[in-house]
Amino acid sequence: MKLLLSCVFCFISLNSLAQDKTKTIGNKSRSGTTNNSFNIVQGGQVGIKMNAGRKPVELLKLTFHVDNLGKDTIPFKVNVYTMGDKLPQGDNLVKEEIKGSIAREKDPDSPLTSNQLISVDLSPYKIGVKGEILVSVEFLSTIPGKNLGFSCGLLNGGTYYKKGPDTEWKKIPVVGADFNVLVKKLK
Repeated sequence: MKLLLSCVFCFISLNSLAQDKTKTIGNKSRSGTTNNSFNIVQGGQVGIKMNAGRKPVELLKLTFHVDNLGKDTIPFKVNVYTMGDKLPQGDNLVKEEIKGSIAREKDPDSPLTSNQLISVDLSPYKIGVKGEILVSVEFLSTIPGKNLGFSCGLLNGGTYYKKGPDTEWKKIPVVGADFNVLVKKLK
């Protein structure tokens, strides 16, 4: 009887641990390689397609590397869309605004700093997804004549972008920004 109870207890413990399993989806995190740069226009978006899997997952944390060699802090918000055959489709799956910012150069007299690691905590928002999704950042202000460089890799799915709020999504097929998301499997 003790053996049976021990086995049941172990099974329940292992099963509950498996429910909290996390993994990272998206592209490999890189720093130092910025081949993708985009103008900072309010409503413009940059993102990548990610495979969240067949079973539902919760988005926990978005990370990416970026170069902001300017003197302005760049505010953004995080968006998540369902992917269609070739482009994102439907409305933003994020119901509350998730804001972040890319810091400006800290000291104007020091050398420019590059390749910031940006991390946005998504866990308070309980975003559940499955299948192919597009995770993007949307610029919340326009900074004329300035652009932002995202770290990227070759042949890893490409980068999707919108030049402004009223433009169509486009894809850069060969070079993909290094966006990745920590996810937790849901029950």
